[in-house]
Amino acid sequence: MAGKWIKLEQKGTGPGARSSHAVSLVGQKAYVFGGEFTPRVPVDNYMHVFDLEQRTWAILDVTGDVPPPRVGVTMASIGSTIFVFGGRDQEHKELNELYSFDTITNKWSLLSSGDTGPPHRSYHSITADDSCIYIFGGCGNAGRLKDLWAFDTIAHNWIMFPLPGETCHPRGGPGLAACGGKIWVVYGFSGVELDDVHYFDPVTENWTLVETSGDKPSPRSVFSTACIGKYIYIYGGEVDPSDLGHLGAGKFAQEVYALDSDTHVWERLKEEADAGEHPGPRGWCAFSAGTMDGKDGLLVFGGNSPTNDRLGDIFFFIPSL
Repeated sequence: MAGKWIKLEQKGTGPGARSSHAVSLVGQKAYVFGGEFTPRVPVDNYMHVFDLEQRTWAILDVTGDVPPPRVGVTMASIGSTIFVFGGRDQEHKELNELYSFDTITNKWSLLSSGDTGPPHRSYHSITADDSCIYIFGGCGNAGRLKDLWAFDTIAHNWIMFPLPGETCHPRGGPGLAACGGKIWVVYGFSGVELDDVHYFDPVTENWTLVETSGDKPSPRSVFSTACIGKYIYIYGGEVDPSDLGHLGAGKFAQEVYALDSDTHVWERLKEEADAGEHPGPRGWCAFSAGTMDGKDGLLVFGGNSPTNDRLGDIFFFIPSL
């Protein structure tokens, strides 16, 4: 297996360098929200949008229930609507509001908060299928979590699923992917970097610990994840945490791996990139699966570098399917 990285030119005033932010692709536009430039200090609450065809940035004029600035936030889109959940505010308080953002009207709406839905958290993970968004894990008020929730975007209600068993430790920064009708939890950080894989079947409501084989990635967290076809792709991530915790930069990976959701075999991809067009080692990126120039792939924007400098570049990875 192989794939190619493309570095995207940026025109206009963009979000700039940041990490712990979120991006979601709707059509040929990438929407960016949240994040930090200085550790633990939210940058802004603008909705930035990047046109993949024109390669230009804009800040949208928005209306409605605009969320306050936050870090460790997640976004996923269904149709023309983006859903934004949780994060941590400038007072380092964990959040649990669910917002929607209508990309046609540029209007924010608060859908749930307080005792409704998942408890407060940041550095959790999100994914979506045709009708539901899924939230898993993260850092809660009393430590790391391992609960899985779904928000049904048609019925507009939250569903809490059964907790996984003892083999699945609470974790922050895991990969989460809706692939093959199942919700996959890949790796993450539980005080140590993890290398386990689990999936949840929403039909049977059963959790399964997956025995993987092949060219298995080393334990890691806060990496970029995308389900394309039957494969779960992961890129980068933190493989050795900093002694300073979130204030520092750990050791980051730079490879792309794919997990076959049918055979449970890992493979490291042969990566092609023109000079200067490989993103290199990084973690805490904003990432989203999507389509560019008619090809499915993984968009990666910004993140943290091994020097603890925030990054502001954009890359698109296209696997050779």
